[in-house]
Amino acid sequence: MIFSNDKAIYIQIADRLCDEIIAGTYRDDDRIPSVREYSVLLQVNTNTAVKAYDELARDGIIYNRRGIGYFVSAGARDRIIDTRRTDFMKRTLPALFRDMRLLGISMDEIIQAWNKEPKQ
Repeated sequence: MIFSNDKAIYIQIADRLCDEIIAGTYRDDDRIPSVREYSVLLQVNTNTAVKAYDELARDGIIYNRRGIGYFVSAGARDRIIDTRRTDFMKRTLPALFRDMRLLGISMDEIIQAWNKEPKQ
């Protein structure tokens, strides 16, 4: 994984795990890789992965079964999507609209670009 400088690495790791939950890689009550497995996979210090897992557990996205590992909490996918949608509407869109005004980009141009974008 290539990390950016705009966020702490543990937050980027938590975001990646959330992306995997949204994508369906891990579903409710699925076991996720151990902290050690995930840190090796991403080539980061184990303590950094621990911080990411602690953050996700604090947010109710994952839970720990002592001696067994971490699992996806019921409803985690919906909670992640709700949180990200709210963040998008409150942070990303206003910044996008500001840039559009500054650059003179119309909604029609955005719609044209959207329609050209390959659908996944």
